[in-house]
Parts: sequence; structure tokens; C-alpha cells
Amino acid sequence: MSTTMVAALNAALRDSLREDASVHVLGEDVGTLGGVFRVTDGLAAEFGAQRCLDTPLAEAGILGTAVGMAMYGLRPVVEMQFDAFAYPAFEQVVSHVAKMRNRTGGRMGLPITIRVPYGGGVGGVEHHSDSSEAYYAHTPGLHVVTPATVADSYGLLRSAIASDDPVVFLEPKRLYWSAADFSPAEVSTAQVPPIGRAMVRRPGTSATLLTYGPSLPVCLEAAQAARAEGWDLAVVDLRSLVPFDDETVCAAVRATGRAVVVHEAAGFAGVGAEIAARVTERCFHHLAAPVLRVTGYDIPYPPPMLEKHHLPSVDRILDAVARLQWEQ
Repeated sequence: MSTTMVAALNAALRDSLREDASVHVLGEDVGTLGGVFRVTDGLAAEFGAQRCLDTPLAEAGILGTAVGMAMYGLRPVVEMQFDAFAYPAFEQVVSHVAKMRNRTGGRMGLPITIRVPYGGGVGGVEHHSDSSEAYYAHTPGLHVVTPATVADSYGLLRSAIASDDPVVFLEPKRLYWSAADFSPAEVSTAQVPPIGRAMVRRPGTSATLLTYGPSLPVCLEAAQAARAEGWDLAVVDLRSLVPFDDETVCAAVRATGRAVVVHEAAGFAGVGAEIAARVTERCFHHLAAPVLRVTGYDIPYPPPMLEKHHLPSVDRILDAVARLQWEQ
């Protein structure tokens, strides 16, 4: 059965709403319209406007409402239409969502899932193409998850909604219409991936590519192209940025002795810098070369005609791998 990422996310929301009456979906245009990307299509018709509710265009108000809902025992799933649209709600995320459990001495958690379509590659303008993961990953008290496959989109969203801690769920919008042989109906509870586990998508011996979200397909393509150069590249899909799976990542890096971190967010103080530091600290005596990064440039997101030069590409990744072979 061929399923798109959008359909998998829709199925995850639908199944969560069916199984748990405390789950509610809210956001701009999530009801009648079914969301800008149609991820919530049909949910209002099936569950009613009280459980899949359209909100005013006020992101801080949407998330503030979700905080109140969670305090009264509900499990709200908030949709932010685009990555940069979530910034007006950032104060709610940092001051309340991330801190409530600590503020109350563990007596009150906020099981809120914040869905954020993010990243570029769709020809969008600057407020529709941000990679904002570093802001959330730097905020203690949040889980930060970003799927890259159809199956993980379903499974990780189910795990996020079931989590008793708040989860920022970053959806790579340029992969929304990617498809795979996957049937949500055939997924058992035991098969739903837990938050905090990376996955080796491709084993290898020459170097390890560490990536997540929208950059995974590019890294897999680079690994395929690298065979012509005689390189056998491993590819690790992080899936969860917080909590971070040091065990899987470090095992993959130690096996090759070389690593490149790939993401499309700006490089300076990005998530890749933290990953490079963690790998260096934990794998120092196994490294044959410095950990390198291939990222977006340290500029505001460029106009659509220029974004292909900004985003990590196969050529840029292979250039980094070539540097690893030379810097011994």
C-alpha cells in the first residue's frame, strides 16, 4: 500500500483521536479546510468541531489555550501552519510549556504536541522555509522530534501524542508528498518507535553521515553516489534531537572513524555543532579526522530561485567526505 507522509500523519492523528478522548487538535484552518497541507483533512467531519477546532490567527493564543487544556487533563495537538509562524508563540513554549513540570515540582506535566511544518526546498518565501530546530533543542523541558520517512511520521507522531512531556514535532514539508509502501492499519503498538532512538538507514565503512528530517534523502543519495568514488558511507537518521541517542550515533561513528553532520539550518550554533561536540567528546580516540558539517549558510533564507545553492547537496556532502579522507 503506497502512503504519503501527509496521509501517514493524518492516520496518526485519526487513530490517536479514536483511541483517546482526551486528544484534541487545534490550529488555524485545521477544521473545515483540513490544514494548509491537508494533514488534518476529514478530522473535523469525523470527530466534530469540539475535538478538531479552528482557531483565530493568533499563535500565542493558540498555544496558551493548549497550555490551559493540558492543565485540565487534555492532550492538545497544536498545528503551527509554517515554521516561522510559530515564533509569536515562542514565549509560551519557553516560559510555560517547557517549564511547567519543573515549576510544579513534577506534579503537573503538559502533554502537548506542537506540530511545525519546517524547512525549505518547496520554493517558499522566507517565512515559509525556516529550520528552527535549534531554538527548541536548546530549551530544556522539551522533546524535539523530526521524522524523515512515511513510517516514522506515523509512529513518532503516535509516540509524541502519547508522551506525558511536551513534544515539538517538526515535519519536513518538502517530504510531505513522498510515498512509501506502508499501511498504518498494520502497525501494532509494539512497532511504534519510541522517542529518543536514532536509526542506521545505511551501514558503511568509510565515513558516517549524521542527519535528520529533510536532509535524509539527500544523504542517502550522496551515499549512493559515493560508491563511484570507492567510498562506503553509513547514514544515520537521528529522528530525535532531544533526547539524543548518543549510543547509536557513537557506535556508528566509531565503526568508521569519520563523520559528517548534515542539516539545512544555518551552521553557526546549529544542532550540528552540538552533535559534532558530542561525537568528538565521546569518540575522540576513534576519530581519524575532525567531525565536519554540511549545513545551510549563515544567512536569512534566500529567495526561491536561490535556495538550491543554500541547501546541502550531494556535491557538498561528497566534498566534505573527500576532506575527511585527506585530513588524516
